[in-house]
Amino acid sequence: MRHIILGTAGHIDHGKSALVKALTGIDPDRLKEEKERGITIDLGFAYLEYPDGITVGIVDVPGHERLIKNMLAGAGGIDIVLLVVAADEGVMPQTREHLAICNLLKIKRGIIVVTKVDLVDEEWLSLVIDDIRNLTEETFLKDAPLITVSSKTGQNIELLQETIRKMALETPPKSTDGLFRLPVDRVFTMKGFGTVVTGTLLSGKIPVGDTVEILPGRIKTKVRGIQSHNIKVQEAFAGQRTALNLQGIEKEEIVRGDAVTLPGMMTPTFMLDASFHLLKDSPPLKNRTRIRLHIGTSEAIGRILILDRDEIAPGESSYIQLRVESPVIALSGDHFIIRRYSPLQTLGGGMILEPLAKKHKRGEEKILYGLKILEYGNLEEKFSYKINTSGVSGISLSNLRGWIDAENTAIKNALISLSNRGEIILIDKDDEIYLHIVVFNHLKDAVLSAIEIFHRENPLKPGMSKEGLKGIFKEGSIKVMNRVLYELERTGKISVEKELVRLSTFMVTLEERQDAIKEKILRAIMEGGTQPPMKEEMESTLNISHQNVADILKLLTRDGLIVRINDSLYFHVDVFNDVLNKLKEFFKQKKEITVAEFRDMINTSRKYAVPLIEYLDTTRVTLRVGDKRIPR
Repeated sequence: MRHIILGTAGHIDHGKSALVKALTGIDPDRLKEEKERGITIDLGFAYLEYPDGITVGIVDVPGHERLIKNMLAGAGGIDIVLLVVAADEGVMPQTREHLAICNLLKIKRGIIVVTKVDLVDEEWLSLVIDDIRNLTEETFLKDAPLITVSSKTGQNIELLQETIRKMALETPPKSTDGLFRLPVDRVFTMKGFGTVVTGTLLSGKIPVGDTVEILPGRIKTKVRGIQSHNIKVQEAFAGQRTALNLQGIEKEEIVRGDAVTLPGMMTPTFMLDASFHLLKDSPPLKNRTRIRLHIGTSEAIGRILILDRDEIAPGESSYIQLRVESPVIALSGDHFIIRRYSPLQTLGGGMILEPLAKKHKRGEEKILYGLKILEYGNLEEKFSYKINTSGVSGISLSNLRGWIDAENTAIKNALISLSNRGEIILIDKDDEIYLHIVVFNHLKDAVLSAIEIFHRENPLKPGMSKEGLKGIFKEGSIKVMNRVLYELERTGKISVEKELVRLSTFMVTLEERQDAIKEKILRAIMEGGTQPPMKEEMESTLNISHQNVADILKLLTRDGLIVRINDSLYFHVDVFNDVLNKLKEFFKQKKEITVAEFRDMINTSRKYAVPLIEYLDTTRVTLRVGDKRIPR
């Protein structure tokens, strides 16, 4: 099966809807007002099915200048356009505007159809055709087939059907390997079924029963049923006109312009960086002009900020930032149209480069260089730039999929290639988070510098705590920090001991004065026996600063000369071992011991006996049972 979307374009009353009906037998005008007034007001839909399995979904758009908004809602996802020009009127304003829009949206294939040929003579028809060819000379329709038809008499309708079939065969199908995206162009309630949304499935696929998310409202729901061209199916694919019956959701919760996609994949945005082309017949565009952004099926009001100049001249291209007042859904690579806020006029269009943009200064070379990469670079170059600018947080595979319009296979292959070249690093295998090598090296340098400064300021401390390093990583995860520490330790730059980190070349060295302090503290603890001075007492009785006492106690503990009972109490290792030996002998005579018995046995006071016996509990030497202890 091959699924292709064909859209009409052209001036009001040039016979677009009549042509669709002649081609398909389906009247695309579904509204009562449309039938009464004989004009298309909103999007209409029909389809052509060929015996060889080609299905062409048709989107019929209104031609009135006031309904360009509705026309644009149907223009996204079109593979082939039928530019319809009535023979009796020829090229008209909306002929030009619709053609310009299709050109800006980068539609690559089309057929020119001259309708109502039964109303004119050959000489007039020849003039109209010359006018059309002049109009399309510099567009994608330059060499397009031109077919003259009459929907009333049926003249050349079969020829047009066959021409559409041949062009559909030449059109590359949309990828089912991409992210599932369905911009909503219609919402209604079907009796007995509930809420139904329709749209052109831009990429990916969706089966019945899958959970989906409606953006920007972040509403999660399940797909109860799917139809394509009025036929119930179990799965819909890219390139199909698709209707989704959604579970447990009211019609009022969804509007045209919303998008249905996979949960957690895409992020609504108020700020987008883009490349932009101003039409030749538009007036110069000034910075901060109020505009209407049309992307997918949505319209958002906002302002356009010109990033590389003060004003865009007619026919020129530029880099811009779009700041909109309501959230839109977009991927890097999506095309858009800009219309003036008032009076309504199509100004130009372009391509979204960074859908999740941040504010930046105009003329900033670094930003403009990055936008060039996103516009002209290959997928690897774009990913390298995006991962680099994601900083210490890195970016996950799922976030990359929800950032750019590309196939899953192409995305994975690009990441593998960048990883193999050492340009990016897979930091987290579970969440598939990637970090750029430039950022990774910067983090390594920052960690080494922080540890070096710490050693210089704290020469008696054995190392810097991991907690103290977290500030370097800002919003980066603990996994990023651990990966950086692992790499530094693997290459012999640092040593990691539990929660402490030090340079591999660092050793605590005591100056002569500090060495004397160390001996004074160690002697005081040893002479204190089972009643050593508390840390606070040492500061006052030995006249040593709090920081020096703390640092040297840690140093003596690390060297195994003393045993830390708690933050205030330390025993000399020989005294502590003597306590253990006495306790061992005691348990040979009795199966249990009280605190009082323990106190008397080691000839100390309750002030020391209680924390010491509790320490023995925590180190699994003894086990507390009620008010007594038994050996482990």
